Amino acid sequence: MTATATPDEPVLGSSPAASSDAASQERARDLISDLFRRSPGTYWADLLLSAGSAWVLTAVYFAAPAWSALQMAAFVVACFLFFRAGTFIHEIAHMPGGQMVGFKRTWNLLLGVPFLMPWVMYRNHIEHHNHRHFGTPSDGEYLPLGSSPVIETLKYLAQAPLLPLLMVVRFGVLGPVSWLHPGLREWVLTRASAAVSNPYYSKRFPSRDEAHLRVVEVLCFAYLVVIAVLLWRGSISTSQLFMGYLLLAFTLGLNWVRNLAAHRYVNGGQRMTMAEQVAESINITGQTWLTVAMFPVGLRYHALHHMFPALPYHHMGEAHRRLMQGLPADAPYRATSRASFYAAVRELWQSARQTPPERSAMRAWLPSSGRS
Repeated sequence: MTATATPDEPVLGSSPAASSDAASQERARDLISDLFRRSPGTYWADLLLSAGSAWVLTAVYFAAPAWSALQMAAFVVACFLFFRAGTFIHEIAHMPGGQMVGFKRTWNLLLGVPFLMPWVMYRNHIEHHNHRHFGTPSDGEYLPLGSSPVIETLKYLAQAPLLPLLMVVRFGVLGPVSWLHPGLREWVLTRASAAVSNPYYSKRFPSRDEAHLRVVEVLCFAYLVVIAVLLWRGSISTSQLFMGYLLLAFTLGLNWVRNLAAHRYVNGGQRMTMAEQVAESINITGQTWLTVAMFPVGLRYHALHHMFPALPYHHMGEAHRRLMQGLPADAPYRATSRASFYAAVRELWQSARQTPPERSAMRAWLPSSGRS
């Protein structure tokens, strides 16, 4: 039996285990079959309200007295609102190419270009839902932090403050120079054109999307040139530039930290079935105020998302309730819930602490591992 799947959902095979998984998936789908339609109005209202408020608070952050309570409050709230608005890149990655095109372009103008993260750089996300890639070294969004020593988690976290600098180099230097150098261009398309947390990820950017990538590269480069000219003319100061860097680093860092509670990260690099992929994922079901802030736009239901990648974020709460009410008591989906962000991170940390260096799964991710 083969599971019914939307275009971005992996199709299960025909082995007995896969047939059982498919039957379970089908039962779950029946419970939520009416929840797969997106509401464009909800998407637009959420994006415009979140991003608009964030930009207003950014103006307050720059205009308020240095180190004042007003400035600090504006900074923190703006970062969380930018984080929320930015998270729509995840929803965009799961939309069909011709759906809500205006929304995608507006997202790029409000966040993609100013934050040097155009959504086409995240098109690789669909691979994260493919059972041939998920949890393996070819998955750009997976590192075996739970089955590697603690030092690997610390190395992962240490990258967060550097993310804005890496993006400036990508769009301000490597991008434009590579337009003139075919060899460098191939390297950029292979090693620096995907939004990933796996630093060993290496896969060439699809040729069919190169024209789109070039357009947003030009926009991002032009944006950086404007900032450089304003800095040179004295219209903005180095301290204001640093303030902008902090805003961007903190916003991106929120997602970097949030990602620690997306999965258990204990796979050793082997391919996983759909059921294993869901079991490796986490739903955060408690700790309401922090969960809402740290897991916006449906990210708290990450196991649910891996069961049904096409499910719109605004229906995930209802879908989760139905599954918890309608699935049998021994359904594996129930085991994916964690009471809080802290509970999920504590589990990851304890698993990492119990992993000796000689058993580190990270060795399979290293380029020297000999994997194809």
